[in-house]
Amino acid sequence: MRMRKCPKCGKYTLKDFCNKCNEKTITVKPPKYSIEDKYGKYRRMLKKSSSL
Repeated sequence: MRMRKCPKCGKYTLKDFCNKCNEKTITVKPPKYSIEDKYGKYRRMLKKSSSL
């Protein structure tokens, strides 16, 4: 399971279809490394949901 983005509205999700506009989502490239780690929260959520 990877982070995905809706090409129509730009919303990030983990699902194959956007909840907001029901458009098919696409996988996104991983972000560049940053010490501030803007996306750490989402990676931890994904890891937690995958381990259940």
